[in-house]
Amino acid sequence: MTTNAASPKKFFIDPDARIFGTQAGDLSAFYQSEFAEHKAVVDKTLASLEDDFIHLYEVCLKAIQRGNKILFFGNGGSAADSQHLATELTIRYKENRPAIPALALTTDSSALTATPNDFSFEVLFSRQIEALGQLGDVALGISTSGKSPNIIKALKVARDLDLIPAALSGKDGGDLIGLADPLLIVPAHTTSRIQEMHITLGQMLCGALEKGLGLVD
Repeated sequence: MTTNAASPKKFFIDPDARIFGTQAGDLSAFYQSEFAEHKAVVDKTLASLEDDFIHLYEVCLKAIQRGNKILFFGNGGSAADSQHLATELTIRYKENRPAIPALALTTDSSALTATPNDFSFEVLFSRQIEALGQLGDVALGISTSGKSPNIIKALKVARDLDLIPAALSGKDGGDLIGLADPLLIVPAHTTSRIQEMHITLGQMLCGALEKGLGLVD
């Protein structure tokens, strides 16, 4: 029996080869440059986002105190951040304490597959906000570019339903400017550096809410 299917490519790596230093630059320099870029973004974020972070904290604190919740959502790495942060609030962050109401819109596999199959990927999060969002909830979208259509659509629907449209972004903020408030724009253009600041700011938010709600010392 013959087949025309191409055989899978095999990759052979010389165990003695030093990829870094011979083909892709010096590994030590790469290591140092990654940390240097990270530190530069940390310093810029520290200098520029304090007021915006306080605004986000105050909005979320008041929502929780009213009996509302925070809805997190994003794509790819931002989806992972969404469920990470929702879990920090509902389960624990640093200490055991009463649960804080939060929900990630990135974890229901049935909803995540039915929505693009039956409607479109653009309404992936807005459809869930229509079903689960309540007046006064915080809809917190995470988009490194600020241009993800399903994030923009979700925040527009949240605003129309009298939820609070908030976001974490980067680069120039994209289409989130004028839509999301609070809006934290990480001053960076490298996606990975923006994501590093998003999870840092998100965990800071969790810690601040624990303290602000009087749940930890």
